[in-house]
Amino acid sequence: MRPPLVLTVAGSDSGGGAGIQADLKTMLALGTHGMSVLTAVTAQNSLGVQGAWELPVDAVRAQYRSVVDDIGVQAVKTGMLASAELVETVAELLGGTDAPAVVDPVGVSKHGDALLAASALDSVRTKLLPVATVATPNLDEVAQLTGVRVESEGDLRRAAAALLEYGPRWALIKGGHLRGEAVDLLTDGSEEHWLRAPRLDNRHTHGTGCTLASAIACGLAKGRSVPDAVTGAKAYVTGAIGAGFALGDGIGPVDHGWALGRGTA
Repeated sequence: MRPPLVLTVAGSDSGGGAGIQADLKTMLALGTHGMSVLTAVTAQNSLGVQGAWELPVDAVRAQYRSVVDDIGVQAVKTGMLASAELVETVAELLGGTDAPAVVDPVGVSKHGDALLAASALDSVRTKLLPVATVATPNLDEVAQLTGVRVESEGDLRRAAAALLEYGPRWALIKGGHLRGEAVDLLTDGSEEHWLRAPRLDNRHTHGTGCTLASAIACGLAKGRSVPDAVTGAKAYVTGAIGAGFALGDGIGPVDHGWALGRGTA
């Protein structure tokens, strides 16, 4: 039987911990067939991003059409979309595709390197978020997009409400940067799901955002509801963080293969 089909539209991480590489590893580990549309190439390692080169819009559009028109897709995940032009192109493509879309509005890397031009923020708000089934910002990203700064768990609801005003069906506000247990809020404005996990003592967390969004897309491609897909993705990422390993001289990646019994921890 053919596995569910999941497409990632994102940038490359030459260090293998995040971006397209993390997405495809996640998709394989969760029993789906991963496909890719490359939006940018980065020179990146455990210490940070040393360079980034955006691909032409025509190249991004051609990759997308090539995959979707022939193979088809059951869920799409977006990551690094560096410019307003790329954001608007991908939003247009998603709007014409009959598949759920998980939008990870990547703004900065784990090391604080900018991956989205400030001029593109309005395009994310007005073009990309309205076509998202689920939007998955972290606290820095939701502040960039909405102006709401989350200082405590109680602020998550306010941040989610502000994000939902831009049109995604569901908002997943990731509270991983708060103190205490790792708590996220998933809501569509009427129902709420609070997702909690113990905070693990492991600094090697590169790729968590990409991995979570891809895992959600995998669940949706399998026909799961948004709450079920997000709950399963949270469990997968928690295990991957627990098995995260040192790589280079900086922050190492999560272990995407932990669920296959190959753990490196």
